[in-house]
Amino acid sequence: MPKTSGYLGEMIEENAMKNKVLGLGLGLAVVMSGSALAAEGLDLAKASGCLACHAVEKKVVGPAWQDVAAKYKGDAAARDVLISKVKTGGKGNWNEVTGGVPMPPYSPRVADADIEKLVDFILAL
Repeated sequence: MPKTSGYLGEMIEENAMKNKVLGLGLGLAVVMSGSALAAEGLDLAKASGCLACHAVEKKVVGPAWQDVAAKYKGDAAARDVLISKVKTGGKGNWNEVTGGVPMPPYSPRVADADIEKLVDFILAL
């Protein structure tokens, strides 16, 4: 596109600069909101007792949550399956990691809405 001079050219350049600044600002807001959501998820995990057996990046008793997210990536049913597992507990899905130690049920001790937030946090890793 040829460069426009004069008033119209100045307006086009000014708009282009505003769009770049706005884009950078929106990108930063998305990163910051993602960080805030991650912090909220981790705080909820601490308050719910999840960190006794799990960590984000390494196996504790149960699998690392990054490994859980990787295993279920692209699985449309994963969210519902994991919500159910956290509510009712489970055994056998991660035997190679847990040595057969079952995950205890967390419902009703942890509210269903909080379990959903925790699963969303884990799947977003």
